[in-house]
Amino acid sequence: MNMNETRKDNGRNGERPTVMPHRGGNNMIYVGAAIAVVAIVIVAAFSMGILSTGSKESVSLTGAGATFPMPLILKWADEYYNVTDGAVKVNYGGGGSGAGITQIKEKQVDFAGTDAPLSSTESSTYGLVHIPETLGAVVVAYNLPGITSLRLDGDTIAKIFMKDISVWNDPAIAALNPGATLPDESIATVVRSDSSGTTFVFTGYLAIVSPVFDELYGQGKTVAWPNGTLAQSGNSGVAQAVQGTSYSIGYIELAYALENDISFAQVENHDGQFITASLDTTAAAAAAAVPALPAGDGDWSEVHVLNAPGSDSYPIVTFTYILIYKELYNEETEMNKTAAETLLDFIWWAVHDDGQSLAGPLQYAPLPDAVVELNEETLRSITYQGEPLMD
Repeated sequence: MNMNETRKDNGRNGERPTVMPHRGGNNMIYVGAAIAVVAIVIVAAFSMGILSTGSKESVSLTGAGATFPMPLILKWADEYYNVTDGAVKVNYGGGGSGAGITQIKEKQVDFAGTDAPLSSTESSTYGLVHIPETLGAVVVAYNLPGITSLRLDGDTIAKIFMKDISVWNDPAIAALNPGATLPDESIATVVRSDSSGTTFVFTGYLAIVSPVFDELYGQGKTVAWPNGTLAQSGNSGVAQAVQGTSYSIGYIELAYALENDISFAQVENHDGQFITASLDTTAAAAAAAVPALPAGDGDWSEVHVLNAPGSDSYPIVTFTYILIYKELYNEETEMNKTAAETLLDFIWWAVHDDGQSLAGPLQYAPLPDAVVELNEETLRSITYQGEPLMD
């Protein structure tokens, strides 16, 4: 059964294909090609009091997109299943932010995940709203036998990925790591092959700290990397490649590095401090961005948390977003009102305390209170056939 066929199950008793994460030993690597579907089974109970429909009708919802928040979404799914009654199935396919954005524009899914905000034109043309779901860090992961600690600054990272620095004992890397015995080995750079919000965040940082990178490559969900670069699909694909390739370096979301025991570099921040990515340093970076955030249906295209000031701020931090339509009824998807209410019910739960309390153990930063309040306003603005779904 293909995606278009399963889309007709919204608000009905539909079944969808299931692909489970593979766990090996103490490590966890999420398996999937760019459009592989990772089925998430969650349950929404209307008796929670967030929305009251008086119905426990079986509902199927579909989402797709960013792999960046997938560990947290999977955890939300497990917990939501445990605390509710079995009324809702939600399938979330990875594939990267670009795939998710394409599918929500084409109304193939009910919601999308993205780390890259939409352009102002996309937001207004398609009637989509941004709902920040959490904050996370992109780390520079490496596989360097014999080296357990590594410091890098932005300019050096940019030169490594531009292939201007090609060996590990290059003087620029050695100067940042006095006392370390760096090998005379070629650096294998690993990047994303799919249209990726993680790439958008990482290249956005490099474009800020390196004028040369900005001129030659710039920020984007896809980048024309130099020849000789190893490209893999998804955060999981890059994590596997770095883990399996000696003398490699790549960029992945922090949770993937921690779950798979992959080393990652301390990165010099805006204030000249070498910072390890963590829950606290991610939250520190986000603090400065919160007061300037737009409304959910506004222009998010310039929002970022990159190279933020502050001695404790990790420099490669991002919001990651859920995208949904401001008007949830449309004839193409045939989403009924119960399904629309259920979608908002789950998102409300995820962005409030019960959902956000699960972020920290996976090294995602819980949303600041001001962002939660912003999300509440956005969710209350969502309509079905012109009528708000929430009071």
